[in-house]
Amino acid sequence: MSEAISVHHGAFGRAALYQLDKPIITHAHREGHLIFYLSGNKGTVSVGDSPFPVDETYAVAVGPWEPHNFEPAEGGGACLCLVLYIKPMWFLETSHSAEFALSFGCPCIELTPTVVKWVNRLTSLLLEEENSELFDGFLYEATRQCFDQSWHGVNDRTPLQGMRTRFTDYRVRRSLRLMQETFTDDVEIEWLARQAGLSRPHFFKLFKKQMGITPNIYLNTLRSEQAIEDLMTTEKSVTDIGYDLGFSSQASFTRFFTSNVGIPPSDYRRVAHLI
Repeated sequence: MSEAISVHHGAFGRAALYQLDKPIITHAHREGHLIFYLSGNKGTVSVGDSPFPVDETYAVAVGPWEPHNFEPAEGGGACLCLVLYIKPMWFLETSHSAEFALSFGCPCIELTPTVVKWVNRLTSLLLEEENSELFDGFLYEATRQCFDQSWHGVNDRTPLQGMRTRFTDYRVRRSLRLMQETFTDDVEIEWLARQAGLSRPHFFKLFKKQMGITPNIYLNTLRSEQAIEDLMTTEKSVTDIGYDLGFSSQASFTRFFTSNVGIPPSDYRRVAHLI
């Protein structure tokens, strides 16, 4: 069974040690995302339609809102991973640069000795499960090394330009607002399409073109984020959190959370803390 070893939340986003032996379905985050192999079974992360290895040689970088999933290798047991979710604004403010908003040039990151050094330091702090003033600095250096490497040799630096074209269609902007307001309800894509004045196929195509993900994945991201927020900041039971998000039972909410986050919600709450 997949489990969380340690999860730190902070101004940077979150950092976690996960033991994964089950697939994680295609999903997305508004943060920049880095996945490092530590031990055990190998894995594969597919970013868009392209698979990338998570092993002793390579890590995987995923930009904000990029769809991706995780598949452990067959028959190899659990994969122990260091997983980072970095808020783009934190990274930009820390680096004093407004370039690319933490979009990576290439998803495949070579585990150079320098990258491994920062990964090992972060892992040690997570295993100690104690707050440390060093944590943010270690995390920034690990992220910066991966970010810089991802752009090495890439001539076409277009992510920022691509981000500027997002949200230009008023129908997509309206649907985003509606999803923000109603994601705890049983939102139907047909209803969103009608509110945008489009047929379902046209709305689906336009939304994916502008956002890079489907409306369903966007809604699942909103629900996952709210679930994590509630687990971290409220005393509500897992059952009540699920009901508040529109799930009919704790079992259905647990399946959703585990499929999208990788860890059962009760396990996540048990180990996660603010630093």
